Amino acid sequence: MTDRERMAFLERQAEDAYSRMYDAHSPSDVTARYSDAKEALHTAIGIARQLADEDSAKRLETRLAEIKAVFRSQFS
Repeated sequence: MTDRERMAFLERQAEDAYSRMYDAHSPSDVTARYSDAKEALHTAIGIARQLADEDSAKRLETRLAEIKAVFRSQFS
């Protein structure tokens, strides 16, 4: 798997974890899915920076900020 493929895979994982936050049955499950999403996006951002792909890094950082805001407003 190339770095770009890994970055895309991690982004899909983050989105999946984000979706599963809404299906979680307990606060600890919500927090776990939130953590999964954050971890995947942090790793994807790191790959984007290694590739000097600042556009992708910014897009992923923006998405991470959106997910954090949703978690804080809806699940905290």
